[in-house]
Parts: sequence; structure tokens; C-alpha cells
Amino acid sequence: MSEPDPTTSQLTQDEAAVRDRLLFRWADLPLVTSEVPGTGGTVRSAPEDFRVTELPAYLPEGSGSHRYLLVEKRGYTTRELVQALMRGGVEEKAIGVAGLKDKAAVTVQWLSVPKRYPEAVAELLALPGVRVLEESYHRNKLGIGHLRGNRFEITVRDVAPGALEHARATLAALRARGAPNWFGPQRFGRFGGNAYDGLRVLRKEKVPGGHRLQRFFLSALQSQLFNTLLARRIDRGWYERVVQGDWARKHDTGGTFLVTDAEAESERARRLEISATLPLFGRKVKLSPDDAGALEQAVLDEYELRWAQFAARHGDRRSSRVLLEASEVREDEPGALTLAFTLPKGSYATAVLREVTKTEVDAPFERAEQGSEDEGALAPGA
Repeated sequence: MSEPDPTTSQLTQDEAAVRDRLLFRWADLPLVTSEVPGTGGTVRSAPEDFRVTELPAYLPEGSGSHRYLLVEKRGYTTRELVQALMRGGVEEKAIGVAGLKDKAAVTVQWLSVPKRYPEAVAELLALPGVRVLEESYHRNKLGIGHLRGNRFEITVRDVAPGALEHARATLAALRARGAPNWFGPQRFGRFGGNAYDGLRVLRKEKVPGGHRLQRFFLSALQSQLFNTLLARRIDRGWYERVVQGDWARKHDTGGTFLVTDAEAESERARRLEISATLPLFGRKVKLSPDDAGALEQAVLDEYELRWAQFAARHGDRRSSRVLLEASEVREDEPGALTLAFTLPKGSYATAVLREVTKTEVDAPFERAEQGSEDEGALAPGA
């Protein structure tokens, strides 16, 4: 039985309705491969069924004042690794991580510490399930977001008959159309309600937690608006095209430009050369013009929000689609599929898994005790 959310009993009926509208639900987010049957199945039966390898933006040079550690962990959050290094005497602000990785997985990522703390590595190695695979040195601390992406290898168990063919067809469709760049369940917390807490912060209500946690709640609200906007575009048939007023991004270079000829640029979108970016509202990211801006305003109106309320946030733009690279699927044992694919930084494997399985992967409540972490939460600027 799902554990009840303790906050709902403390709300008025009207406020509970507001919170309900802001909950994360996969059912609110349309599939882009609905023509292909799902595999069904169970994800994360064991940590070894969910493997993540960080793809660094650069490798350490071999010399410098910062010690780089390539760490494999199982059963720990990245935050717990940072805390172990702190027990070794390292100041938190001196520890470098590029991204956060899940607890309920086997993950490999780089960390950095100033080399004047040689004893700190012993604290890491004292954690069961943690190994240092490689060490090197570099002139700078490892920075937040200093990764190209992540390589995933995920086993789905108890799949339906025909699952291998269905998974291959779904992955082929996502390679051709792009994977939807949803913010996954990790962004929205144990009960899926972080966006509601973000609304309360925006309304200047008292919300438990310090400044860092309140910023995270605001990020969740921005993410909910992004997901809703992407869902509305899919419903309108705008997934594989751009419209007047879109800010489109080139997948090869990352360059962004304003769409003034939607028909011409939509040909490039259909070839997956470009995709529309959607706003994470803030003072640097205002409403788009023309058709794109009209839909953005409609989504703000849907939640009874105004752009000006996000002026304290910097703002950013996030691509509506991402490239699914080096994808493959195999059946290593009866009733189980292993999926492997690469995604750019800040994108969620759960968005791909949901398309393949057609199930509510990692939905709130289901992982209440597993300690999910959200790599996108580290991204600066939004």
C-alpha cells in the first residue's frame, strides 16, 4: 500500500486542489512512441540492475593541486560520498563533483579534493560498496556540470512476451524523433509535491528547509511548468517541429536562434538537427514571441502564475528533445532485457525507460526509501 502524504491532511480543500495540480504524474505526460507496445517489467530489482557511468567533459591532466578520484559506489548517494570526504578533513566547498548519482544503482563518477588532504581517500574506502577505480591530478577543482553526459545500462525484469522486438522498435523511434526531455520523478521528491513547495516559496510562505532547499523547490516549480509546456506541445503535434517565436537549439553545436520561418525550420526539426527549447522562467528568460509565447502564457495562466514572479531566478532554456545515442537492447536471460544508451547531462533515463516499458517508472511513493538524487538539481543558472 502506498504511504500517505502527510502534508495533504493539513490543507484546505482549495489549497489541496492547487497542490494536486502541481503533482508529478507520468499520466499527465504523453508518450511519443504510443504506437509501439510497451515491454512492461520491473526496474531496479537490485542496484546492479541500474548502472550509470559518468562521461566527463575532460580528463585530469595528471598534475596539479587537485586530486581526482574515479569512484564506483553502490548503495550511497553522491552526497554521502561528499560527507565521507568531509570526515577526512576536507571543507565541503573544496570538494568537486560534476553531477549527482542515484543511491539505488551502481554508479561511476569523478570526484576531486585538494591534494593536501591525502587521508580523505581512506574515509571513502571505509564505506562498504565504494571503490576508487583510478586516481589522477588536475590544476582545477572539478566543477558542477563538467560532464558530457551519462552512459546507462539498465536491466528490466519480468517483461511481457515480445518485449525484445518492442524495445528495439521504441529505441529506433526515439533515435529518429529524439527522446522527450522530461524532468523525471527525482526532481519532484518523495511524494511528487516539490513543485507545490516551490509555489509556496514563490508566495513567500514559510517553507521548512534552508535557502538551498528553497531554491531546489523553486527549480521543481520551473520544471513542472517545463513538463506541462512540453506536454501541451506534444498534444498539439509540435513535438517534431518548431513554431513561430520558438528559440531553437542546434543539436550539433548547441547554438540557439529565434525561429522566424517555422515551415523552413521545421524541416530541420524533423531531421533532428534542431529542437525547440522551452523556458525555465527567470529574469534572463522571458516569454517568447508569437505562437510559442502564446502557449507559454497559457501554461502560466493555467497555474495562475506570472512571469514576473520568477524574477529572482536567473532562468534558462532547456531543449524539448535530446539525442539518444549508442542505444542497444539484449536479452541476457529469459524474461529480462538489458537496455544501454547515452544521454546528455541533465537528462533523465526514466524518460527513456518510460517510453520502452510504458509503465510509471520510479513514480512517487514507489521509491520512498531508495534515496534518489537529481543530477539536474546541481545545474547552475536556472
